[in-house]
Amino acid sequence: MTKRKSSETSVNEPKVAMSYRLSPDKIARAQRVLGAPTATATIEEALDLVVFRDELSAGLDAAFGLPVRDVYPAARRSRK
Repeated sequence: MTKRKSSETSVNEPKVAMSYRLSPDKIARAQRVLGAPTATATIEEALDLVVFRDELSAGLDAAFGLPVRDVYPAARRSRK
């Protein structure tokens, strides 16, 4: 499977500097899995995947009435 570069999937959005306390090991593992060139690209791609998962779940439910079991129920917000 060919890895996409995060710049190919990112929308040209305004960026702001932010600071988070994250596990360097977890970022490195995610970076390897995603094939991202930088930690910032890794975080952006991971966030894109979370949003996509939510959109996919909502789309399946709306189109086919197939609710997707949420493996992260504590993080689920109600849809409006």
